[in-house]
Amino acid sequence: MIKTDPTQPPYTDEVITAIKPPVVPDSLLHTKLRQGEFWRQIPAYADIDEATFLDHLWQGKHSVTSADKLEAAIQGLAPQAFIEDVKEGLRKAPMSIRVSPYLISLIDWKDPYHDPIRIQFIPVASKVLRDHPMLTLDSLHEQDDAPVPGLTHRYADKALFLPLDICPVYCRFCTRSYAIGMDTEEVEKVQLSPDPKRWAKAFKYIASRPELEDIVVSGGDAYQLSARNLRLIGETIITMPNIRRMRFATKGPAVMPMKILTDTEWVNSLIYVVELGRKLGKDVVLHTHFNHPDEITWVTEQAMLKLFQAGVFVRNQSVLQRGVNDTKETMQLLMKRLGHVNVHPYYVYMHDMVKGVEDLRTTVQTAMNIERHVRGTTAGFNTPTFVCDAPGGGGKRDIHSADYYDRVTGIAVYTAPGVKPGQSFMYFDPIDTLSPDVQARWQDPVQRQAMIDEAEIKSAAALLAQL
Repeated sequence: MIKTDPTQPPYTDEVITAIKPPVVPDSLLHTKLRQGEFWRQIPAYADIDEATFLDHLWQGKHSVTSADKLEAAIQGLAPQAFIEDVKEGLRKAPMSIRVSPYLISLIDWKDPYHDPIRIQFIPVASKVLRDHPMLTLDSLHEQDDAPVPGLTHRYADKALFLPLDICPVYCRFCTRSYAIGMDTEEVEKVQLSPDPKRWAKAFKYIASRPELEDIVVSGGDAYQLSARNLRLIGETIITMPNIRRMRFATKGPAVMPMKILTDTEWVNSLIYVVELGRKLGKDVVLHTHFNHPDEITWVTEQAMLKLFQAGVFVRNQSVLQRGVNDTKETMQLLMKRLGHVNVHPYYVYMHDMVKGVEDLRTTVQTAMNIERHVRGTTAGFNTPTFVCDAPGGGGKRDIHSADYYDRVTGIAVYTAPGVKPGQSFMYFDPIDTLSPDVQARWQDPVQRQAMIDEAEIKSAAALLAQL
């Protein structure tokens, strides 16, 4: 019989026979978030109370921006040889360093060389690999598709607006290392600093193109916009008659989630734009960027709950990185944990072909293998699409949609008939994953071109065979 006690759920008294074995504890690991004042294990933060640590202004002020500041923060938790390795790594890196205390406190300093968070944000010279000869700084050719500075119009109905060039932290793998962060010894940056005159040109272009319906506001990072400018940009764009959708892109929830808990003015501006869009029958969402399950803590959960309760929809875009999330177990856990905190996995990108971080790139085959194992482990709407953002401006292509892929030479060829018809775009596996003979061929310009030409011919033949 069904229980009728109003204080109890309406469960039956009947004994139910299970057809599946009991779950093992590891299958619920995605619900076990890091708790407590975990930052106190870091010497520099040992006396920091919760209210202070959750202050986004404190986080920004105390971010690590040099090897010396890192050494002062961790105070002997890692060997001196590691600190020297970092110093040399920074001299060779295309990106400057900026790491929040929150992230510093999540790194396993007993084994920093293998920690997935350290790998993403703090370079070490000893892990640097020789760049593939086809790598560039602007591998996606965003500047080639920019009608005005800081606005990329590649897809017919969508544009990418970059109102600023700063972030709450700087990622080693940044696809915009040509512009983001401070100049380094390796790279003099293109300037995309906040400029109302530059913004006005972008707004004018967007409004003049009736085919544009979808705008991504990125950067840099929308987290770094003032509350006033977030509202200004959002209100200006979403009220344009042609615009139907807008996305604010930020890595902030993954690297400084406490801003959502303590920067009330910024969050209210975001909610204002979301609600304005809803009133106008338009879609405004937040896109964020978690790469590893260790980045999701109780602070993240509280921040995402606040956005969820306010009606802000959050999607995630990860980057597949060697030593970070390039196993099926890690990626499955990340997807499940994202769903647990109401963040919807959207994309997993192949690491863009940018210089200076060859140690982070993986093969197309790795992405294919992981995708097969991730699909089916949770609901379809919480399962990301694995994509290659085709170098040269071809846009996002499903990882399995390569017209040709040769694991020996490491060449994958994609076409993008809906973006740039008649062109082909190539992604190249990390050179150290290839055989010594093939690595040598890549260093010879003549043989290099021969491999590329052969891939072009075989890709064209594969396309013809489908007709």
